[in-house]
Amino acid sequence: MAATKEFSSSGDATVIGPSILISGKLTGDEDLTVRGRVEGELNLSKTLIVETSGIVKANVSVRNAIVSGVVVGNITATESVELTREGRMVGDINSPRVIIVDGASFRGHVDMGNAEPRPQGERPAARPVVRPAARPATVPARPAVPARPIAKPQPPPVAKVEGKVESKPAPPPPPPQPVLVGEGGKKKVLVKKKK
Repeated sequence: MAATKEFSSSGDATVIGPSILISGKLTGDEDLTVRGRVEGELNLSKTLIVETSGIVKANVSVRNAIVSGVVVGNITATESVELTREGRMVGDINSPRVIIVDGASFRGHVDMGNAEPRPQGERPAARPVVRPAARPATVPARPAVPARPIAKPQPPPVAKVEGKVESKPAPPPPPPQPVLVGEGGKKKVLVKKKK
């Protein structure tokens, strides 16, 4: 069994490291932080803190318990038990103050102490009776609503062109002009006239 001792501003605290396994009965008068694993029975006069890496498989008796890791077993606390969002617990809780944060996983029963017993013969104060307002015997008929015709969707408007549209074919390209080369490098051009 090996545990490291750390000192904080609030006094002595014992830390069970992540690689430590303690099996058996563990008692103490100082705060205990569990990052490793504890199995068996755990009795403390101060606070038990089970961090996210910690696993406690034991019946626990403490002043306060803060569970962010896993606890399998019953917890009896004289002041409070808190399950954080990361906390998971299977077992019963017996404490006057229990805090289970949204996101925590818990399966078991919670006992926050006995309610103050009433002296015999005393009855709880009578609550005033509130009765709903009387409704009329007949419900007035609703006025008829005339049915509206359902409009059919209309096709989009089409542009109309009035008048005569003519298309003329493009004129044919002119025929190639013959080029005659004469004596002395002078060119003679023949031009044909259209008839």
